[in-house]
Amino acid sequence: MPPWLLGSLCCVLAARAALGGGPAGAAAEEEEEEKLIRVLVLLPQDDAYLFSLGRVRPAIEYAVRSLRESGAGLPPGYAFQLTYEDSACGNRALFSLVDMVALQRRRPDLLLGPVCEYAAAPVARLAAHWDVPMLSAGALAAGFGAKGGEYSHLTRVAPAYAKMGEMLLALFRHHQWSRATLLYSDSNPERSCYFAMEGVHVVFQEEAFHMAVHSFDESSRHLDLDDVVRALQTGERVVIMCASGDTIRNIMLAAHRQGMTNGDYAFFNIELFNSSSYGNGSWRRGDKHDLEAKKAYSYLQTITLLRTVKPEFEKFSLEVKSSVQKQGLHEDDYVSTW
Repeated sequence: MPPWLLGSLCCVLAARAALGGGPAGAAAEEEEEEKLIRVLVLLPQDDAYLFSLGRVRPAIEYAVRSLRESGAGLPPGYAFQLTYEDSACGNRALFSLVDMVALQRRRPDLLLGPVCEYAAAPVARLAAHWDVPMLSAGALAAGFGAKGGEYSHLTRVAPAYAKMGEMLLALFRHHQWSRATLLYSDSNPERSCYFAMEGVHVVFQEEAFHMAVHSFDESSRHLDLDDVVRALQTGERVVIMCASGDTIRNIMLAAHRQGMTNGDYAFFNIELFNSSSYGNGSWRRGDKHDLEAKKAYSYLQTITLLRTVKPEFEKFSLEVKSSVQKQGLHEDDYVSTW
């Protein structure tokens, strides 16, 4: 999380605390208590998730430490009090929030997370009801864009999936395309590819584009990607895909063998996270299929977030990676800009 964003929010929180402070004559201890900005961090404990506590906590603490050392953004006398809770990817996040409020008899000043859509939705609704700001690098599904209602207190620090849909829409307009096949894996609990494709579908639907939609479970032992590719041959010539790196490679190999990489089809791959935690997105695997995969990938365009090359981010990335590795999480990639 960028320190400037956390700092901006701190100023708002400090102003809220100052305006809503206790009555005159309150004890000095209570005044000091009011200068704490209580932050509840709701992220999965399970490191199978890219946005696990183990991976994100070093970034949060880096941001807080940077603010404290620079003296910028945070009013004098204010400090953060961070509490970390396991959100999993469902209702546990909501239960953790309710339990904390019941135990401490006060609400947090700020919520960081959750990231998963199914965890973020109920927490965001309660945050709006309680007038508590919520900051998340997730909750990217189209439904969270309804800022005037139950998600009014949610601020997303990453581009929503609908923004990616708008980028694809501009591309389609440029090429005068109006038809596409959406092909995605729907096998993990957070359903990231489903929500990513939903963002594309919503934008394309508003333009009355014709879409064929196909999903598959890439964890199934019975999945036959040759059958999936044969089904593509009866559909549209522009194919937008979302799946793990290995599955995308196998689809492109199957498409190449079935003569679909001769310029008649355009393939796009949505790479949700520019991180090897989600799978190696390149064609190279060091196996006997590398040369064939290289040829197939010459007809594949990959869509992902632009990685910044600013020195500040490089410093942040190195420090966070070092902290993560000390916890036994050996990431061989750079820190995701998401």
